[in-house]
Amino acid sequence: MLVIQQRIAPRDSWDAELHLTFEARSKSRLRCYTASGEDVGLFLERGHPPLADGDCLLAGDGRVVRVVALAEPLLHVTCANPFELMRAAYHLGNRHVALQLGDGWLRLPDDYVLKAMLEQLGAHVELIEAPYQPEHGAYGGGHHHSHAGDAEFSYAPRLHQFGGRK
Repeated sequence: MLVIQQRIAPRDSWDAELHLTFEARSKSRLRCYTASGEDVGLFLERGHPPLADGDCLLAGDGRVVRVVALAEPLLHVTCANPFELMRAAYHLGNRHVALQLGDGWLRLPDDYVLKAMLEQLGAHVELIEAPYQPEHGAYGGGHHHSHAGDAEFSYAPRLHQFGGRK
């Protein structure tokens, strides 16, 4: 098994490719296969943004592996004007839908309920196949509500920690 534990800067040449969906590119632990069929174990540092098309990884044996974003079924959303597009984005964001943003368009995974909502709002919605790379979010390493800062933040709030009192 080819073991990969490190992200590296993009390179002009590489030894293997991983063709992955956005869901697979979002995982820090994953068993997958190179384009040539070699078994791969991804063990990347947690808390980083999802892998993007063109990212490079360094395998344990020194080989460079390039990430290729697979095409997926997406809803491509356009509107008659910027205000209507902003309104569509607001309603999708209110439902915590991850969006890929472009100049005058939005993309999201195919979903018939969201498609109907967008059409009701007056948006033009087209089903396409394309690589999906939504915005990662404004919180970098992950959203939390701690005011103590990342260094002191515990992902298990005290209310849910079991054991003795502190």
